[in-house]
Amino acid sequence: MNGKELWEKGIAALAGAWIGNRLGLLFPVICLLMLLMAADYVSGMLAAKKEALEHPGSKKYGWSSKKGILGIFKKIGYFFTVFVAVCVDYFLYKFAQELGLKYESQTYFALLVAIWFVINEAISVLENAGRMGVELPQFLKKTLSELKKDLDDDKKGKE
Repeated sequence: MNGKELWEKGIAALAGAWIGNRLGLLFPVICLLMLLMAADYVSGMLAAKKEALEHPGSKKYGWSSKKGILGIFKKIGYFFTVFVAVCVDYFLYKFAQELGLKYESQTYFALLVAIWFVINEAISVLENAGRMGVELPQFLKKTLSELKKDLDDDKKGKE
């Protein structure tokens, strides 16, 4: 992910967290995250199946139980990360109270993390829909291809 996309995603997550905090939206955002995670998992399986049908005999394409379980582990990791963010919010809120400081925000970090994951999952669902043959608008195709290139570059750098 290049700097521009990272900044855009970060600004969107910050704005969403600020608005969500003002409106008390942590629970609805977490529900949305769960819905998007399920949609991402199912759309990923369907896209993999479609690719396997288009490329019979190729091990590169298709769904495997290893890919599936790794996807589930990743999604469980999302929940642990949101849980830690909720703990940080609680700690800051209680610590500010003990010091006599006025700290009105009770869920800022949790919302920030949850909205960041919502954005990630939404992008992934769109990417999976494109893999299934859905004709996406040109601006979405361009954005997704840039994100995919950046993610592939990141993976190559870590290997």
